[in-house]
Amino acid sequence: MDILEIIEAKRDKKVLNREQIHYFIENYVNGVVKDYQASALLMAIYLNGMNDEEIAILTDEMQHSGDTLDLSDIPGIKVDKHSTGGVGDKVSLVLGPMIASLGAKLAKMSGRGLGHTGGTLDKLESIPGCRINLTEEEFKKQVREIGISIIGQNTELDPADKKLYALRDVTGTVASIPLIASSVMSKKLASGSDAILLDVKYGSGAFMKTLKDAKKLAQTMVNIGKSLNKDVKAEVTDMDQPLGYAVGNNLEVKEVIETLHGRGPKDLTELCLNSGSILLEQAKIFNNRKEAKEALKENIKNGKAFEKFVEFIKWQGGDISYLYNPEKFEMAKNIIPIVSNKSGIVTKIDALTIGECSMRLGGGRETLDDVIDMSAGIVLAKKIGDTVKQGDVIATLYTNKDSFDEIKERVEHAFNISKNGRIRKKEEILIE
Repeated sequence: MDILEIIEAKRDKKVLNREQIHYFIENYVNGVVKDYQASALLMAIYLNGMNDEEIAILTDEMQHSGDTLDLSDIPGIKVDKHSTGGVGDKVSLVLGPMIASLGAKLAKMSGRGLGHTGGTLDKLESIPGCRINLTEEEFKKQVREIGISIIGQNTELDPADKKLYALRDVTGTVASIPLIASSVMSKKLASGSDAILLDVKYGSGAFMKTLKDAKKLAQTMVNIGKSLNKDVKAEVTDMDQPLGYAVGNNLEVKEVIETLHGRGPKDLTELCLNSGSILLEQAKIFNNRKEAKEALKENIKNGKAFEKFVEFIKWQGGDISYLYNPEKFEMAKNIIPIVSNKSGIVTKIDALTIGECSMRLGGGRETLDDVIDMSAGIVLAKKIGDTVKQGDVIATLYTNKDSFDEIKERVEHAFNISKNGRIRKKEEILIE
């Protein structure tokens, strides 16, 4: 067998077997298969697709291309949650403490933000002292003792994905459902959890722009879970506007604190309650989602969810005084309100534009080497469906940069304000 035979098979729309997929993954990781050969196979997959069995085999081979994390010595069902990325998505920092306060074990390896999407690790590092690089034993001990740890991805896990992800980025093969699904699921499965909840976003601020494509990706990943005997469920949720009001690292952490005190944005709170109730059922802590949801609401009300957040940050070295006194977070020197030049109802907020503008203000990175300004970002004052009067503040920019006129204009134009506009009803689906 050689790589050319495998490339030609997929070029000719044939189904690859495990032996062929194993040969490709093993030899690409060890350097026998070259980038130009892997690029040809990726393009063949992009153009001709893969069936469910091929995708499951590809995921399994990628998962086992390096180390895998064994969490079996931690009592109970270990759960993990993954979002396909969006703008203002700080769900993990709210959801994790909520479910851990009720006895769930969240063992999560996360990533950094790139482009218009924010990363959970960057938000954590905006809390002074907070460590995201724990040893495997520290990580497992923390999950065992307090029920939650969120850390950076182990460099020895899933090396096939790291190589393929970088190659897809420069060969025009990113937008392939088999390649996206195998990338996400191989990382999650290598991380050792028993049950996984996926949040597949769709809309202007998401990678999948349509509900149809998001459903297809979600179903593909759930099918991978079934093929590999893992409990995987997927929510398909809207990202046609930023989640919550805050976009930018310490601005979002402040919103996390507000949400855990029961004062958070309605859309963020509701998503965390829904996701939390699913995860608690997967963890077999509750028999049904209705009871789980009520328990989550109670632990927000009685303060136990916030207390778990404090415990989690303290274990990872963070200065918890910032959690009790959020005004301690560094404030950007330039705070620029944006006012509406018309009256009406907000019918659309372009989440992609908001995310890109936050990045350009310093709140994100265009390349992984960029340094983030933790105080930079955007806080919305209005959401879809809100009434606006001429002269009302619709958003506020936070930046230490002195040139922001173009960004100010772009943010203003990201809001569609109409007197008679129709508001699209967002659709949220659970695939299991």
